[in-house]
Amino acid sequence: MWAHAIRGGLVGLALSIASVTAAQQPSTAQGQIRSPVLTIDADRLFGETLFGARVLAELGAATEALAAENRVIETTLQEEVDSLTARRPTMDVATFRQAADAFDTRVQRIRQEQDAKEAGLQQALAQGREAFLAAATPVLGQLMVDSGAVVILDRRTVFLSVGIVDVTDEAVAAIDAALGDGTGLDATVPETDVPVELNTPAPNP
Repeated sequence: MWAHAIRGGLVGLALSIASVTAAQQPSTAQGQIRSPVLTIDADRLFGETLFGARVLAELGAATEALAAENRVIETTLQEEVDSLTARRPTMDVATFRQAADAFDTRVQRIRQEQDAKEAGLQQALAQGREAFLAAATPVLGQLMVDSGAVVILDRRTVFLSVGIVDVTDEAVAAIDAALGDGTGLDATVPETDVPVELNTPAPNP
């Protein structure tokens, strides 16, 4: 799950920022969060920021478009099956076999093309998450420095705690302020409306 990647990134962030935090002694402002250990909800961090919400919305729309395309393909192929079945009594064995083999080959090709599109969407999602974490890391690092923290943990990895401060809301607000919706910082969602050949006619007897 993508949250694993963010958890790993948070651990790396803690290691890279800890020395910077230790070297700095920020002044305590009224209302400023002060804690050596902070926690973040990784799912909310991605899903509630403008950046993450945009990535999820774009990929959600692309996924729905691909599903609709698959339904059209399924309907069209079923019509071809019905047509071939209806013509079977008028076709000799060799001609029918040729038509059936051609249809099977086309179905396999279409399936591979659609599977590749789905894989492309999954890859785009992974790249979007990676781009989000890369862009958000400096913001989270500054949040650590401002809070006098030495580590940010994913709250789901904490079994028991006392006095640990959750800064998910603050992190979301800071990331939104710094990155906006992240347009141009992540991978482009791949197109899913690549034409698929469906209507190659079967040989007539």
